[in-house]
Amino acid sequence: MERTLAVINELEKGGLVSRYAIGGAMGATFYVEPVVTFDLDVFVVLPTDSGGLLTLAPIYEMLRSRGYQEEGECIVIEGIPVQFLPAYNPLLEEALAEARETMYADVPTRVLRVEHLLAIALQTGRPKDHERIRLFLKEADFDRPYLTAILKRHDLEELWERMNG
Repeated sequence: MERTLAVINELEKGGLVSRYAIGGAMGATFYVEPVVTFDLDVFVVLPTDSGGLLTLAPIYEMLRSRGYQEEGECIVIEGIPVQFLPAYNPLLEEALAEARETMYADVPTRVLRVEHLLAIALQTGRPKDHERIRLFLKEADFDRPYLTAILKRHDLEELWERMNG
């Protein structure tokens, strides 16, 4: 995974993404026991093109030029399937802005804060997301007042109460 993250860091240095952070199940493993996952979800802030559109095409073009191949909705970088996910709403934009700088082996990277991972899982609302929330609540250390503020800012308090009431 170190080589995969090094390539993703190059995307940021080259300006193909403005900022990135690891999320999803792989992001969760920075806080709780690993769960089975087959890809690396990388949330990104994309630069806009001259027409104001956001596109992943430059990322895929650069990676293809280096010999990386697409596999379904992922591109395999150094043996790891990576799914690039644009920050498509204010919660994800905030999560990327506040992601934590960390090291994976000797490679610098960013991971979404556990509080944002919780809020994103709640907002997404799939059964596997509800399971991840239960795992976070059981195993992760997190800042409850910070989570409460996130839930309030993004109108998720009622969903939280229904799930955890």
